[in-house]
Amino acid sequence: MVQAAPRPSRLSSQARLGTPVQCVPLPGNPTEAAPTTGNISTIKMTGDAAYSSGGTRQKQEGKLWDSVKTTGVILGPGLLMFAAFRNSVTWHLQKFWGASGDFWQARWEQVHHLLGGNEWAIFLLGTALVPSLVYWSFNGLLMVADVTGKPSFITRYRIQLGKNDPVDRVKLRQAVHTVLLNQAFISLPMVMLMLPIMKWRGQPCSKELPTFHWFLLELSICVLLEEILFYYSHRLVHHPLLYKRIHKKHHEWTAPVGVVSLYAHPVEHVFSNMLPLLVGPIILGSHVASIMVWLCLAILATSISHCGYHLPFLPSPEFHDFHHLKFNQCYGVLGVLDRLHGTDTLFKQTKAYERHQVLLSLTPLTESIPDGPKKAK
Repeated sequence: MVQAAPRPSRLSSQARLGTPVQCVPLPGNPTEAAPTTGNISTIKMTGDAAYSSGGTRQKQEGKLWDSVKTTGVILGPGLLMFAAFRNSVTWHLQKFWGASGDFWQARWEQVHHLLGGNEWAIFLLGTALVPSLVYWSFNGLLMVADVTGKPSFITRYRIQLGKNDPVDRVKLRQAVHTVLLNQAFISLPMVMLMLPIMKWRGQPCSKELPTFHWFLLELSICVLLEEILFYYSHRLVHHPLLYKRIHKKHHEWTAPVGVVSLYAHPVEHVFSNMLPLLVGPIILGSHVASIMVWLCLAILATSISHCGYHLPFLPSPEFHDFHHLKFNQCYGVLGVLDRLHGTDTLFKQTKAYERHQVLLSLTPLTESIPDGPKKAK
């Protein structure tokens, strides 16, 4: 009969508890030894750990490669779609501009002829009269809502609930008076001084309008320059030496209204309100028609930022409204430099930041994203 091979004896309790290992040569290889007793479980765990580490590394490399492939799959078609969309939009804009270009060119020639080609009249029409009409038309409607509390389709979108409801009429009259003085004795002389500089650069009042592409480029550069110049000049007037003497006047309104956008000390009006808007057109040698459109857009933007209402389908005013509420946050126009310098960190922790979006419905954001319960003092 064949006898069964003897079963190996179990390790002693002493070996399991970690007694030093005694080794004997392995058959056929006297240079290698096998443990006879000792902490075999430790050796096994070391091998498992090495295997686990290798497997984890392989899994990480596999996940990284999967991420790269996924990114390529997403970005590839995305870039193609973006390029196609951009070309399509550019084509449609060119078609629109070409179709309407003759119309606007004809209207401009009529205005030019009506004013007898007088450069001063043409320039002041585009840089002073039309932007002022836009400013007072928009803010006049808002002042009616501020004073009367009507119509409700405006007042229901108030940002700081319970503030300026209704507005202090004495304080509002003071603001209007200051704005009129700034426009008459600062803005007007500055744009009048601008014309000789622009004539030195080119022909700002010529009969020929700029091309659509050049106008878009001008607009982009003007927006960028305004962001840079306004942000740093604004932070400068927040310096303790300047704030009390200059900028505090503007911050009398912790809950602003639209007309307050130009309510400022004369020094601030020059360096923070006017120069950031005029430097771009001066550098570029812009046509007066381009300057007119740019000033109107900038005036509407700053009026919306100060209006105190988050109205549907208009740019969000939450960013600058929060600046008036807290003073040391949100200095810029676009918010790009605030993010770079970290001057929007507190704003990002608030409900106002969640509401900082274009409202695409008729439900006020103070209802859809209400403030949290106030902490008890």
